[in-house]
Amino acid sequence: MSLDNLEEYIANADVQQLKALLYANPSLATAKTSLNVSPLMLSCYYKKPEVTAALLNYVDEPDLFEAAAAGKFDAVAYQVNLHPERIDYYTEDGFTALGLASYFGHFDIARYLILKGADVNKPSDNGYMVYPLHSAAAGNFTSTARMLIENGANVNVRQVSGVTPLHSAAQNGNLDLLIILLENGAQVDIRMEGGKLPADLAREKGFEEIAEILS
Repeated sequence: MSLDNLEEYIANADVQQLKALLYANPSLATAKTSLNVSPLMLSCYYKKPEVTAALLNYVDEPDLFEAAAAGKFDAVAYQVNLHPERIDYYTEDGFTALGLASYFGHFDIARYLILKGADVNKPSDNGYMVYPLHSAAAGNFTSTARMLIENGANVNVRQVSGVTPLHSAAQNGNLDLLIILLENGAQVDIRMEGGKLPADLAREKGFEEIAEILS
């Protein structure tokens, strides 16, 4: 049994095989995967909560990023208290703890990180320029997006491809978030790579009412 098996079981959410593998070789739970992230982080990226739960039984002390991604509030608070200077550090794949909490929709953790001084306008450091607000908008986490905006998040930030939070809200048909963004100064005329406006994305997805609002 090897790390390859571990990654396969995580990807396929094969919890029984995973538990058997970890029972036989618990050190695999904290090994680095071929994607250069921990098994715990990999399970979060695959959005396999049952796998994440199984791995947490073998990870005594998740780091700040793993805790933020997995939704472990107490572990996040512990790490921030232990190393407050690391609150805006990046993971090896370029995300901040606030970016991860926003991406995975962990509102309470995102709010806590902001209260502790996390920068709401710090993009990812991996060439994609993904801001926490992008992550919340893409994931349809309206409450988290609102909270980020209330704490100073720039609503017109652009990813490297030119995508803004408004593009994501339009594409997802999220009228509530769309209104929040517009009320806070979101521009409807920003074109993403390829020239598409938020209204174009809404129309492509069949959200004609939203397309009309944005036109």
